[in-house]
Amino acid sequence: MHCQQKCPNEDGRDCFVRYVNTKVIKRMENFRIRNSTIGNPRLFLLPLSFGVSSVALLHLLDSQLQGQIDRMNRTGYGLLVVHVNMPSTAPTGIYMKRLQQRYPRHTHFHVDLAELFDYPNGILESSGKSGLSQALGAPDGQVSNQDKLDHLLDSLPSATSRADMLGILRTRLLVEIAKKRGCEGIMWGDSTTRLAEKTLAETAKGRGFSLPWQISDGASPHSLVFRYPLRDLLKKELVTYASLTTPPLDPIIIPEQTPQALTSKNTTIDDLVTNYFQSVEESFPSIVANVVRTSGKLSAHQPFGGGERCTICEMPITAGSGGLHGWGGDQGKLGPSSSDPHPVEKLCYGCARSTLGATFSARTASQG
Repeated sequence: MHCQQKCPNEDGRDCFVRYVNTKVIKRMENFRIRNSTIGNPRLFLLPLSFGVSSVALLHLLDSQLQGQIDRMNRTGYGLLVVHVNMPSTAPTGIYMKRLQQRYPRHTHFHVDLAELFDYPNGILESSGKSGLSQALGAPDGQVSNQDKLDHLLDSLPSATSRADMLGILRTRLLVEIAKKRGCEGIMWGDSTTRLAEKTLAETAKGRGFSLPWQISDGASPHSLVFRYPLRDLLKKELVTYASLTTPPLDPIIIPEQTPQALTSKNTTIDDLVTNYFQSVEESFPSIVANVVRTSGKLSAHQPFGGGERCTICEMPITAGSGGLHGWGGDQGKLGPSSSDPHPVEKLCYGCARSTLGATFSARTASQG
């Protein structure tokens, strides 16, 4: 436990719960009632994966909002809770029902990742000049959204590429939902451990330049505010917290699968980094925290108010530095086949690497 003095109760439960609450409340100072407008509270989207971190965040923020209601009979902000059904994930119907019963004050809903194809002017507009569908070669015509998504993922060259693309598409779908619903920003349930994992994984995948926007509180290139209220808490602390709440959060948390030996060809960079930090945080939690504190000191190389953006991840890129060649390295053709009549013009280094060797092309996809 992190308490320096003996807690009044014998097992220290109340002390630890108060410690976790304090860490989050300090991060939420700007969301007090006095900073809101009567009758028009600020709205934030909270992505929920039914993992321990996002569920714990929902519980903590719900407790803060209940406290505001008890004191002032209104809240300083509202939450829109969204779960994105990812490919090959377990059914979440029973967990969603339990969630709605326990936190009825919030709006809850779920969407399939394939629904990103339903945003004609946003994420995957294949007829747009720089739409992501055109960049990734998603098939047009009378094809279901799920078939389009399957085609896109099957076209990518490796397990790491597919996992990378899934994460990007989930973020972009959540951003579009937040904008459509009038949200000011997104409350991410990333713990210290998760932010450390992201720091190493994104750097390894060639997106180290984007870390100031991916792990820091504040404005993002997506024209929304990103907040990380759990950034001062380790994942293992949240696991303990989830078991100490009354009632415990375990019934609405999907149990994690036991990590398999990292020997398969399907092992991704994210798997390796996650496995590493799971072992490190047990014995050396200060290392995890130091990774986040150090990366948090990074500053953006350029503002994102204008200029070029990566077609896939939407991260800002310096003019003339897109793709593989623009970063000073000649590592082969960029993204889809060089014979593609619709080449991808603007990719960051990370997305160029992730799609290098992909079999899709806008030309062949449209024929399919």
